[in-house]
Amino acid sequence: MRISLGIYEKAMPNFLSFREKFRLAKEAGFDYMEISIDESDEKLQRLDYTKEQISEIKKVMEEEDFFIRTMCLSGHRKYPLGSHDENIRNKSLEIMEKALKLADELGIRIIQLAGYDVYYEEGDEETREYFRNNLKKVVNMAASYGVVLGFETMETEFMDTISKAMVYINEINSPYLGVYPDIGNLKNACVLYKRDIIEEIDSGKGHIFAAHLKETITGVYRNMDFGTGHTEYIPCIAALLKQGVRIFTGEFWYQGEENYKEKIIGANGFLREKIKRAIELVEPSQPH
Repeated sequence: MRISLGIYEKAMPNFLSFREKFRLAKEAGFDYMEISIDESDEKLQRLDYTKEQISEIKKVMEEEDFFIRTMCLSGHRKYPLGSHDENIRNKSLEIMEKALKLADELGIRIIQLAGYDVYYEEGDEETREYFRNNLKKVVNMAASYGVVLGFETMETEFMDTISKAMVYINEINSPYLGVYPDIGNLKNACVLYKRDIIEEIDSGKGHIFAAHLKETITGVYRNMDFGTGHTEYIPCIAALLKQGVRIFTGEFWYQGEENYKEKIIGANGFLREKIKRAIELVEPSQPH
């Protein structure tokens, strides 16, 4: 069974160039990189890369034989689709259009959308309606580029489960909108709501494009080392494999460690072992 395991860009120091990140990720055993377009001005400026800058990134990818395959678009946290402020909503649509154009030019197939109607505002019926209306617009944009959008299951009540994401996916009913769940966040939600995580994963059957593999524990969603929390990697990966999911991204963060290279190599080994054991559950070896 062929599986692609990617690395989240923020697992590597920001002071590294794209070439250095590609080399490090490839040497550590990862298959691709997920680029970050977060809410910082620095990352949002990537949406305005010139043709020359984009050509240079493509050249480096070809030379290193290592590619950006997915995009984590968390910039909508600051500029959400459901904001009460019309200027912010317009900005959110502009960000989406530029992100799709960048994805198209770099050969990115999947954009992970943050499942927020709003983040820094108080959500209500109005924000949910704005979110729904603008979501329809961005899905149509995505269809015109042939790039799929997958909701990340988040840490807020609005969309912390796959079943909540499926409400919008079923309503819009487009092949360009699905789920790109974070199994760490999902585990926290299932503990909170006392739900079975495999049933949650199965609720998205046929609509899951890829998955984030991340460590969490109740109340903690970021900056944890693999193996120190309660994320159920093997059964979750197995459930996803049964659905036909074949793309997984290891999500973790560089936190200033001097031994970041060793940490990245260790993360790859940890996740590869979990994937291997999940494959064995799905495709048990046949006796001779």
